[in-house]
Amino acid sequence: MAILNVRQLGDEVLKKKCKPVRMITPRIRQLVEDMFDTMYESGGVGLAAPQVGILKRIVVIDCTPEPEPGTEPKEEDALKFVMINPVITETSGEQTGYEGCLSYVGMSGVVTRPDQVTVEFTGLDGETCTLTGEGLLARAICHECDHLDGIMYTQKVEGEIITNEELERRLEEAKKNEENAMNAENAEA
Repeated sequence: MAILNVRQLGDEVLKKKCKPVRMITPRIRQLVEDMFDTMYESGGVGLAAPQVGILKRIVVIDCTPEPEPGTEPKEEDALKFVMINPVITETSGEQTGYEGCLSYVGMSGVVTRPDQVTVEFTGLDGETCTLTGEGLLARAICHECDHLDGIMYTQKVEGEIITNEELERRLEEAKKNEENAMNAENAEA
């Protein structure tokens, strides 16, 4: 297990386009393991190779939902992927929401992404795969594939970029306002 240094906004490597992986070697396999370790350690759901200073078209994603309290995770619920040379082939719908990045720690901004994405890629076994993801998985695929072309989410933010603390405060305030509106509605009924 190795925790790699995650490059931060302003690092030139994050602006560069990555080269395709030509062969899946033991070094590539080790890099993928280290990328997962780094992503988990950092609390992310996705990580692209340029974020750890490697200009190769490799992405790791894990959007597996947390199991219900008191239950074991089910293998069929797993949304964990290694994507080598990913290419988004189809998109549909739209979702707008806050997005963050391990290369810009502690900050978030509103980004509109497709709600459904189909991506073709090579798996670690060398097989060509096609995957269609929705919601968070679609957002993660788009976000990580952007990294492979030197694009940061900050270039797509609609409005301001805020701290995660401010985001939490705003979400809590919105929740309270919604509860107050529901209570007022119930009182009138």
